[in-house]
Amino acid sequence: MSMESPKSEYLLLFRGTGWHKNLSPEEIQEVMTRWMAWFDGLTEKGIAQTGQPLADEGKIVSGSKGQTIVDGPFAESKEAIGGYFLLKVDSPEEAVEIARQCPALDYGVTVEVRPVVECCGAAHAASVAAASASV
Repeated sequence: MSMESPKSEYLLLFRGTGWHKNLSPEEIQEVMTRWMAWFDGLTEKGIAQTGQPLADEGKIVSGSKGQTIVDGPFAESKEAIGGYFLLKVDSPEEAVEIARQCPALDYGVTVEVRPVVECCGAAHAASVAAASASV
Protein backbone atom coordinates (compact mmCIF):
# COMPACT_ATOMS: atom_id res chain seq x y z
CA MET A 1 0.00 0.00 0.00
CA SER A 2 1.42 3.38 -1.05
CA MET A 3 1.97 6.00 1.65
CA GLU A 4 2.13 8.90 -0.79
CA SER A 5 0.50 12.09 0.39
CA PRO A 6 -2.44 13.23 -1.70
CA LYS A 7 -1.64 15.76 -4.37
CA SER A 8 -3.23 19.19 -4.24
CA GLU A 9 -4.54 21.29 -7.10
CA TYR A 10 -3.14 24.72 -7.93
CA LEU A 11 -4.21 27.14 -10.60
CA LEU A 12 -1.55 29.12 -12.44
CA LEU A 13 -3.08 32.34 -13.76
CA PHE A 14 -1.03 34.04 -16.46
CA ARG A 15 -1.44 37.82 -16.23
CA GLY A 16 -0.45 40.34 -18.86
CA THR A 17 -1.88 40.14 -22.35
CA GLY A 18 0.48 42.56 -24.13
CA TRP A 19 3.77 40.78 -23.42
CA HIS A 20 4.49 40.22 -27.11
CA LYS A 21 4.00 43.80 -28.38
CA ASN A 22 7.71 44.64 -28.75
CA LEU A 23 8.79 41.27 -30.11
CA SER A 24 9.28 40.21 -33.71
CA PRO A 25 7.03 37.48 -35.14
CA GLU A 26 10.01 35.09 -34.90
CA GLU A 27 10.57 35.92 -31.22
CA ILE A 28 6.87 35.47 -30.44
CA GLN A 29 6.89 32.08 -32.18
CA GLU A 30 10.01 31.02 -30.26
CA VAL A 31 8.43 31.92 -26.90
CA MET A 32 5.16 30.19 -27.84
CA THR A 33 7.05 27.07 -28.95
CA ARG A 34 8.83 26.96 -25.56
CA TRP A 35 5.51 27.60 -23.78
CA MET A 36 3.78 24.69 -25.55
CA ALA A 37 6.76 22.39 -24.90
CA TRP A 38 6.60 23.38 -21.21
CA PHE A 39 2.85 22.63 -21.04
CA ASP A 40 3.19 19.38 -23.02
CA GLY A 41 5.96 18.19 -20.67
CA LEU A 42 3.83 18.95 -17.60
CA THR A 43 0.87 17.15 -19.19
CA GLU A 44 2.92 14.07 -20.06
CA LYS A 45 4.08 13.85 -16.42
CA GLY A 46 0.47 14.09 -15.19
CA ILE A 47 1.14 17.42 -13.48
CA ALA A 48 -0.87 19.75 -15.74
CA GLN A 49 -4.50 18.59 -15.73
CA THR A 50 -5.68 21.20 -18.22
CA GLY A 51 -4.78 24.65 -19.45
CA GLN A 52 -5.98 27.08 -22.04
CA PRO A 53 -5.47 30.60 -23.31
CA LEU A 54 -8.30 33.08 -22.81
CA ALA A 55 -9.58 35.67 -25.29
CA ASP A 56 -8.25 39.16 -24.62
CA GLU A 57 -11.72 40.57 -24.02
CA GLY A 58 -15.05 39.39 -22.66
CA LYS A 59 -17.78 40.80 -20.44
CA ILE A 60 -17.67 41.86 -16.81
CA VAL A 61 -20.89 41.29 -14.89
CA SER A 62 -21.37 43.14 -11.58
CA GLY A 63 -23.89 44.93 -9.42
CA SER A 64 -27.06 43.77 -7.77
CA LYS A 65 -28.49 40.78 -9.65
CA GLY A 66 -25.82 41.25 -12.35
CA GLN A 67 -27.49 44.32 -13.80
CA THR A 68 -24.20 45.95 -14.84
CA ILE A 69 -22.55 44.39 -17.88
CA VAL A 70 -19.54 46.06 -19.49
CA ASP A 71 -16.87 45.09 -21.98
CA GLY A 72 -13.60 44.02 -20.46
CA PRO A 73 -11.04 43.24 -19.33
CA PHE A 74 -9.07 45.53 -21.55
CA ALA A 75 -6.68 43.69 -23.84
CA GLU A 76 -3.57 45.68 -22.89
CA SER A 77 -4.05 45.34 -19.14
CA LYS A 78 -1.12 44.03 -17.12
CA GLU A 79 -3.67 42.49 -14.77
CA ALA A 80 -5.82 40.79 -17.42
CA ILE A 81 -5.67 37.00 -17.26
CA GLY A 82 -4.43 35.60 -20.55
CA GLY A 83 -4.72 31.92 -19.67
CA TYR A 84 -4.35 29.26 -17.01
CA PHE A 85 -2.96 25.84 -16.13
CA LEU A 86 -4.53 23.54 -13.54
CA LEU A 87 -1.78 21.58 -11.79
CA LYS A 88 -1.85 18.59 -9.47
CA VAL A 89 1.31 18.69 -7.32
CA ASP A 90 2.67 17.70 -3.92
CA SER A 91 3.17 21.16 -2.41
CA PRO A 92 2.76 24.90 -2.90
CA GLU A 93 6.53 25.09 -3.35
CA GLU A 94 6.33 22.70 -6.31
CA ALA A 95 3.57 24.83 -7.87
CA VAL A 96 5.69 27.97 -7.45
CA GLU A 97 8.74 26.24 -8.92
CA ILE A 98 6.68 25.26 -11.97
CA ALA A 99 5.39 28.84 -12.28
CA ARG A 100 9.00 30.10 -12.25
CA GLN A 101 9.57 28.11 -15.47
CA CYS A 102 7.05 30.16 -17.50
CA PRO A 103 8.81 31.18 -20.73
CA ALA A 104 7.06 34.59 -20.87
CA LEU A 105 8.22 35.84 -17.44
CA ASP A 106 11.13 37.64 -19.13
CA TYR A 107 8.62 39.58 -21.25
CA GLY A 108 6.40 40.96 -18.49
CA VAL A 109 3.95 38.12 -17.86
CA THR A 110 3.28 37.42 -14.19
CA VAL A 111 2.07 34.09 -12.87
CA GLU A 112 -0.31 33.95 -9.94
CA VAL A 113 -0.28 30.63 -8.06
CA ARG A 114 -3.57 29.87 -6.26
CA PRO A 115 -4.52 26.71 -4.39
CA VAL A 116 -7.85 25.16 -5.28
CA VAL A 117 -9.85 24.70 -2.05
CA GLU A 118 -12.80 22.54 -1.02
CA CYS A 119 -15.12 25.48 -0.39
CA CYS A 120 -15.03 29.25 -0.78
CA GLY A 121 -14.02 31.50 2.11
CA ALA A 122 -17.55 32.82 2.59
CA ALA A 123 -19.02 29.31 2.90
CA HIS A 124 -16.31 28.38 5.41
CA ALA A 125 -16.97 31.53 7.47
CA ALA A 126 -20.72 30.78 7.49
CA SER A 127 -20.06 27.20 8.60
CA VAL A 128 -17.79 28.34 11.46
CA ALA A 129 -20.34 30.98 12.54
CA ALA A 130 -23.18 28.44 12.47
CA ALA A 131 -21.13 25.94 14.50
CA SER A 132 -20.23 28.50 17.16
CA ALA A 133 -23.85 29.73 17.37
CA SER A 134 -25.09 26.21 18.10
CA VAL A 135 -22.72 25.73 21.05
